[in-house]
Amino acid sequence: QVQLVESGGGSVQTGGSLRLSCAASGFIVSIYVMSWYRQAPGKERELVADISRAGGRTNYADSVKGRFTISRDNAKNTVYLEMNNLKPEDTAVYYCNAKIGPIYWGQGIQVTVSS
Repeated sequence: QVQLVESGGGSVQTGGSLRLSCAASGFIVSIYVMSWYRQAPGKERELVADISRAGGRTNYADSVKGRFTISRDNAKNTVYLEMNNLKPEDTAVYYCNAKIGPIYWGQGIQVTVSS
């Protein structure tokens, strides 16, 4: 059974940092594309970052380049999103995503950045 469980969200002030974790079960994260998406109130869900299989090539939305880093710990079967220099516009529910044929989503986790 595939499961994605996010953790690490919360509330921070502008300029703060958070690290989101996505613990996966039922499949191996290193052999699939893993992504983080976010959805702010009244907006569509958008891709934040993704990391390719084995080679670990990463891709970021322009709005987070240079501030966010996606990574993967194969031993822990977990994907991370390190978020630095957070801005109020980063406030959203963040979702972990796995493309393994079917697409699976985590339950989402709230990130709130106050000015």
